[in-house]
Amino acid sequence: MEAVLADPEGTEAISSRLRSLLRIAALVQQSGTAVTQDAIDAARAEDATDTEIHETVLISAAFCMFNRYVDGLGTWAPPEREDYAPSGQMIVDVGYTASTPPPG
Repeated sequence: MEAVLADPEGTEAISSRLRSLLRIAALVQQSGTAVTQDAIDAARAEDATDTEIHETVLISAAFCMFNRYVDGLGTWAPPEREDYAPSGQMIVDVGYTASTPPPG
């Protein structure tokens, strides 16, 4: 994971298809209009499906919106990466759909 975060273009830890989809996600982060036909064609050349491309754009755009929403409300996040470990482990163990019972 660290290698992908540090240099997604230079790591062999991910497939060329995933790398092409990450390029599209990065373009969405800049602007929806930054996604070019060339980027789409490059992803298709790496065997990315239209569904994968669509989901990449949709998820990337949603995260951009969520980040702007949270930033606009002036919320905060824990400063240390370790603070996220329990939540991350829960997602690994049971996924995003697991619900926790209400307190009390």
